Amino acid sequence: MTTKVAANSAAYEAIVRAGPRVKQLQQVHAHLIVTGYGRSRSLLTKLITLACSARAIAYTHLLFLSVPLPDDFLFNSVIKSTSKLRLPLHCVAYYRRMISSNVSPSNYTFTSVIKSCADLSALRIGKGVHCHAVVSGFGLDTYVQAALVTFYSKCGDMEAARQVFDRMPEKSVVAWNSLVSGFEQNGLAEDAIRVFYQMRESGFEPDSATFVSLLSACAQTGAISLGSWVHQYIVSEGLDLNVKLGTALINLYSRCGDVGKAREVFDKMKETNVAAWTVMISAYGTHGYGKQAVDLFNKMEDDCGPIPNNVTFVAVLSACAHAGLVEIGRSVYKRMTESYRLIPGVEHHVCMVDMFGRAGFLDEAYKFIHQLDATGKATAPALWTAMLGACKMHRNYDLGVEIAKRLIALEPENPGHHVMLSNIYALSGKTDEVSHIRDGMMRNNLRKQVGYSIIEVENKTYLFSMGDESHQETGEIYRYLETLISRCKEIGYAPVSEEVMHQVEEEEKEFALRYHSEKLAVAFGLLKTVDVAITVVKNLRICEDCHSAFKYISIVSNRHIIVRDKLRFHHFQNGSCSCLDYW
Repeated sequence: MTTKVAANSAAYEAIVRAGPRVKQLQQVHAHLIVTGYGRSRSLLTKLITLACSARAIAYTHLLFLSVPLPDDFLFNSVIKSTSKLRLPLHCVAYYRRMISSNVSPSNYTFTSVIKSCADLSALRIGKGVHCHAVVSGFGLDTYVQAALVTFYSKCGDMEAARQVFDRMPEKSVVAWNSLVSGFEQNGLAEDAIRVFYQMRESGFEPDSATFVSLLSACAQTGAISLGSWVHQYIVSEGLDLNVKLGTALINLYSRCGDVGKAREVFDKMKETNVAAWTVMISAYGTHGYGKQAVDLFNKMEDDCGPIPNNVTFVAVLSACAHAGLVEIGRSVYKRMTESYRLIPGVEHHVCMVDMFGRAGFLDEAYKFIHQLDATGKATAPALWTAMLGACKMHRNYDLGVEIAKRLIALEPENPGHHVMLSNIYALSGKTDEVSHIRDGMMRNNLRKQVGYSIIEVENKTYLFSMGDESHQETGEIYRYLETLISRCKEIGYAPVSEEVMHQVEEEEKEFALRYHSEKLAVAFGLLKTVDVAITVVKNLRICEDCHSAFKYISIVSNRHIIVRDKLRFHHFQNGSCSCLDYW
């Protein structure tokens, strides 16, 4: 008996030495069969776990089939391994096999399978697993519930995620983090921030994972005060500024208008990866600092930084497009395909069309699209949308009408295409066509996206819409705005003429241009603060009249005005904008 145990122990050690390496495992497996241990459940379980860790799924399955009547330990081992290795389809398949074999699952089973359902965003399957967990008596298990919060969040069902969370008898930091992250990733940044405050009130201390999600939520809403507090907390508490946390801080400062602070964080990071470099390059690009974006990209290549990926090249090409760096953009695109052997995607193609179009090379942009069309790659509406924007910018109305009609044929339910066609007709003086397009939109119930602007003053966020009169200080805001506009007119500001009012994108022309949401937000910010820069976040593109007005307002108020619209940042100072009117 002692000899048999020793032999079994030696075989187990041989499996451990083989590790997650397929050839060595197969050799050990052959030896087990020859020595009579080929059907030992404990040895096969270890062999299967390591084969799975080696991602040798076919071999794992063959080994699994060789085990007569697999027990719960074996099932849980392979389910946990496949889930951990991000092999969700295999994890769910083994779970189903476990159920059909009448083997009882445990809380570890459900935690792993629910995680795999989250990876697949398989809402229907996950709900079934949830029901099974409840029936099996694990519905209130802390680990299962935390996994369910993550699952429903990843599937976009935040109502269900919140219900599961609220029913948890014992909440953990992991569960709180899952809820904060879920709201943030589903675009519900304000809810994410509220949950964070609730977490603190409940006595839980946030960790790095909490702050990564919270900083992303602050970046979405422009909540720079809370984001800055997080940064101070990280420093004062001595938290490790790891890659994820550092990248989240860079993104925060960039999206809140302080690209200099973003660079400070980047330079202080002890460890960086391709994501951190890409976010910093993108920060320069969206603020209009194309040269700095390209310089940092060159530094990434020359200083043995991480190898750039597809997303990095989108950031660099976008920076070139916004700064008019056409020749550099051509070179970057060539390096991407020839030096790095990366295959350009729709995003890269859109950047190239945007770059050529903004610079006035409409023929080259059009030729670029047709070359893609010949290979079947020009079907993406975004390509034609970029081309259409260039036509509008450079007043090529005939081509613009042709492209707008093409876009409407591709996406008839997208109101933006109808609005752009209407704008082009208005610019070319075809008012009858404008009325025809807008009547058609009303008949088909196609509504323009409502414009709004957000500003943070004294740690509180305020939202303004066009012609907004909901604010308790509306009268004072409007009077102050009137004063600003009057002073601007004295030094040369001229509002957009009545004929051009048709082109104001996405906001109703019936309202006077001076009552656009961004003007109201800027007026409120100037009224309520002294000697500090103000930052306004707008969900749509800034209009031509507001862009012109803010240059003059920056003079009469002697203030730095930052506007983040849906495409980029505009820094207004001393009568000029950082975009140099190239937007």
